[in-house]
Amino acid sequence: MSDIRLVDGLMEAMAALADAMAGAQRPWWLIGSVAVALHGGDPGTIGDIDVVIDPHDLPGVIEWTGAALQQKGDSAHFRSDSFATWSAFAVPVEFMAGFRHFRDGAWHPVRPASRESFAIGARTVFAPGRADLVAMLLAFGRPKDLRRAATLQPAPA
Repeated sequence: MSDIRLVDGLMEAMAALADAMAGAQRPWWLIGSVAVALHGGDPGTIGDIDVVIDPHDLPGVIEWTGAALQQKGDSAHFRSDSFATWSAFAVPVEFMAGFRHFRDGAWHPVRPASRESFAIGARTVFAPGRADLVAMLLAFGRPKDLRRAATLQPAPA
């Protein structure tokens, strides 16, 4: 997890995120670059903290954090039913409720099958298990996701 400490403000934001999510009633996950770093891979640039959250929990998180609900346009590859940004830290936190990914001609929910805990000081955050995260990154298929996935896979024998 050494790479994750290199980004100013990231650990502070992650600790605050853990506090904000303590009241969540349904599972949530960190994905993307931060999840890669938590698993010891090379995340490349960490520009934000991506959180997949259940739509049921998003209103409480918005109330607790003051995160701004966005009218962010969907991309050709990703969409969320609701999207909120918490910009209180050097590294913004993006909450994605009802997050989906487009592949094979259809939209597929992004809901990891596994959930691992990681300590951030005395707090806990969650990310998909390594294999689940690699599969997700490969499915996303963007060059940065493929690079990140490669850093989490064992070297060929």
